Amino acid sequence: MTIRNTLRDHGQRYRPRMACLKKAEKVLLEMQDPCTGVKSQPLRLVITTIPHAITGEDIVSWLADRFQTGTQEARHLGSMLVALGYIYPLQNHKRLVIKPDASLYRFQTPYFWPTQQLPVEDTDYGERESWRLMQAKEQYRYVLWEKKPDRVVFECQERAYWVVHRPPPGTVSAMDYGLDRRVDPNVDEMIFTQQSIMRPRVKSSVSIGAMVKYCSTYSGHDPFLSKCLPSNPWLTDDVTYWKQNLHNVEIPTKMRVERWTFSFRELLSDPRGRDDFRLFLKKEFSGENLAFWEGCEDLKWGTAATMKEKAEQIYKTFLARGAPRWINIDGKTMEITVSGLKHPHRYVLDAAQTHIYMLMKKDSYGRYLKSPVFKETTKKAVCPEEHKFTETQLEHNAKNRRPSVSPIVLWQQEQEQKAKMAASAPVDITQVMSKLSKQGREGTKVAPPPRATSRS
Repeated sequence: MTIRNTLRDHGQRYRPRMACLKKAEKVLLEMQDPCTGVKSQPLRLVITTIPHAITGEDIVSWLADRFQTGTQEARHLGSMLVALGYIYPLQNHKRLVIKPDASLYRFQTPYFWPTQQLPVEDTDYGERESWRLMQAKEQYRYVLWEKKPDRVVFECQERAYWVVHRPPPGTVSAMDYGLDRRVDPNVDEMIFTQQSIMRPRVKSSVSIGAMVKYCSTYSGHDPFLSKCLPSNPWLTDDVTYWKQNLHNVEIPTKMRVERWTFSFRELLSDPRGRDDFRLFLKKEFSGENLAFWEGCEDLKWGTAATMKEKAEQIYKTFLARGAPRWINIDGKTMEITVSGLKHPHRYVLDAAQTHIYMLMKKDSYGRYLKSPVFKETTKKAVCPEEHKFTETQLEHNAKNRRPSVSPIVLWQQEQEQKAKMAASAPVDITQVMSKLSKQGREGTKVAPPPRATSRS
């Protein structure tokens, strides 16, 4: 077989591919180590015993142990080694993938490794059979005495080389790089088609009915469809509307309280509604659920510098054994969360947060809407009357217009209001009991005798 270098000079684009191939070769050399590598042994293929053969499940298992990763990722890495031509299959030669079963594979000879930069020409590929005929006389004697396992190995080895470097039309080659690299256009389409078939269908009448219901529910709260009570501050220069709808206003409006009943997400998205819901949960001794949800939100949207410290603090406060504000989640969710906390990131607590969110939505939210806390808030809620300004008053307001309050000042006022509400909030019994138990354990220790003090 004549081998020539027919690749054009691609310059810098070829270097990343060479770096990838060098790393793959290092992995392959470790796999061939007689002590720590993949164990090879004579295995039977139909009626022929193939020497130094390895199975797909052994390759996947070795890669998973070597790189401390999952089976799926190890299988993907093994398929990449097969697609690059470092490992070739002895069965099903058209599919260059790793099967995690008893399928047989062998390591490719270093002479055929891609880093040799010896791709064949198309003319050589077409004249392979004629080349065999020309060399028949020289090989006739060798073929007669050649063992059958060696002939099978040589045929599989050569076939794998051609499939890697000259793949059939319409298939993707792992050896393409740079601007010549292609992707399989059918993969995404097939996945999309399968997902579309499995997706549940909704009748058009049902979806239209849901849209009409949504629009009718929120029509009174749409500023384009309803009035802005008591008046639009952008038109009248009257800031009453903004003052009545501050984040932590003491008495909310009726429209604001009504919006809390639309959905649980509407309640949590409003800081004033969240404070009201927190008061209800504290009276039911389940305030740790909302506190955990807020901690997860702070971790998700906070700064990256304090991300690890926040994750550890949340775990110690809500999830660890004997935590002061322990929350109740199932074992599978706890296992996912604990394994993820080994390498914490922003979304490491998503599974536990979703579990607590659904628990509050299905249980606590319904009882909150029927509780005396919500009824008292609804009773105190105000319904602002519409301000009717004349043209003269509007002109007067425009002349006496004052600059808006700085957002920093508003934020400071909100923080002060939060501190006052936290000071006046009811005591959490669970925290008090945990402190008393700690003091009791410390009191059991033997203390030194007190010093004698003189009274003045």
